[in-house]
Amino acid sequence: MSRQRFILAAITAIMAQPLMAAHEFAGRDTAQGQVLYAENCASCHGTNLEGQPNWRTPDENGILPAPPHDETGHTWHHDSVFLFQYVKFGGQAVMDAMNVANFTSGMPEFGGTLSDDQIIDILAYIQSTWPEQAQQVQASRTQGH
Repeated sequence: MSRQRFILAAITAIMAQPLMAAHEFAGRDTAQGQVLYAENCASCHGTNLEGQPNWRTPDENGILPAPPHDETGHTWHHDSVFLFQYVKFGGQAVMDAMNVANFTSGMPEFGGTLSDDQIIDILAYIQSTWPEQAQQVQASRTQGH
């Protein structure tokens, strides 16, 4: 089985299971998440979660720059399962598994670098920086997972 097919099969299997709910972020080690974010995410998404300039405009290769993870971005618009998968498997693998056409993601996979718990700690840290209303919206989109 090719690596891409394996990843697509893994994502499909995970999408069929309840992986996490909004409460998965409660009680997580956000201090460790902040350290891990600084080590693994800040080089693209910014030290202060600000993202790259012109993040809504694709580059010459059709790839969108890294978006902000603060409240000005769209991270909080996505459910927790999607965010987890995007980090673990990489953006393009997730988009391909969802049959999203005409979208090229520059987000690399971190599943070989970070454990599931580390990914969840990073996501919990990011969520902890959002205003309460954004946290509530994100939690409502995660219900049912």
